[in-house]
Amino acid sequence: MPFRVLVDVLAVTHVAFIAYVVAGGFLAWRWPRTIGLHALAVAWGFGTVLVGFHCPLTYAENWARRQAGVGELPAAGFIDHYLTGVIYPDSAVGVVRAVAAITVLVSWLGFARLYQRRLSSRAV
Repeated sequence: MPFRVLVDVLAVTHVAFIAYVVAGGFLAWRWPRTIGLHALAVAWGFGTVLVGFHCPLTYAENWARRQAGVGELPAAGFIDHYLTGVIYPDSAVGVVRAVAAITVLVSWLGFARLYQRRLSSRAV
């Protein structure tokens, strides 16, 4: 039972990390010091999808799943198991990736604009 709870906690943590990768740049609008952390999260998140970096959360969840006596995630990973085909159709993967990338870009552009305004207001 405790390992099954751990599986759930790791899955929720994974979803939270993905949400932070996509939308965390908007948090930097309010807390500018978090932009570096968001840049690292984006590099890691996009790297797991585009380059194939291995995600430690996936390893941890697979370990907890084995301990709980349930099957591991498929080789395709967390996103393919929990999101693709569940939250959005398989045919929309490209669109979802583009929307995620655009969301990150918009958040960073907005951050840059706000940061410039803050610097300009201090210079006056």
